[in-house]
Amino acid sequence: MKLYIKYMVSNRCKVAVKEELKKLGLHYMVVDLGEVEIMENISDEVREQVKAALLNSGFELMDDKRSVLIERIKNTIIEMVHHSNEIIKTNFSNYLSEKLNYDYTYLANLFSEVQGTTIEQFIISHKIEKIKELIIYGELTITEIAWKMNYSSVAHLSNQFKKMTGLSPSHFKQLKEKRRSPIDEVGNIK
Repeated sequence: MKLYIKYMVSNRCKVAVKEELKKLGLHYMVVDLGEVEIMENISDEVREQVKAALLNSGFELMDDKRSVLIERIKNTIIEMVHHSNEIIKTNFSNYLSEKLNYDYTYLANLFSEVQGTTIEQFIISHKIEKIKELIIYGELTITEIAWKMNYSSVAHLSNQFKKMTGLSPSHFKQLKEKRRSPIDEVGNIK
């Protein structure tokens, strides 16, 4: 049985959800960002227990199909931008369509309607947050970061970074107070 969980955005979240499932005596086959597959079919009563346990840990069990799809879109973007070691060299619209088996226009319209922002803006917000992380780590040059994050040029990265943060990447690097945001708060207007 598949369960869809809101606010699962990192490997730590996966660990926390696994712990909650263990406490309830449920056995999982797969725990991914935003979704869990458990071996058991659960009753409404057990579902409410799962819902309460997850809520105590800062998660939310989702039932509404639109909410589930929105969360899957977000988690796919987060996985691609923040947790993939591959160089991002693909068109996000094609990637999302293939991964979620929906027409991109439908996904984009639903996302905009529910979130109040576009998928593109959500992706840009996450790319900028990842760029901040890479700048802070100091292991890559801005040129290498631009290549890794699939920007056409350093100028394109710099312009987008400045538009989103108000700072150039080099000025950001000089700041003592690192202005980063938790992944689950990036790109959320509501």
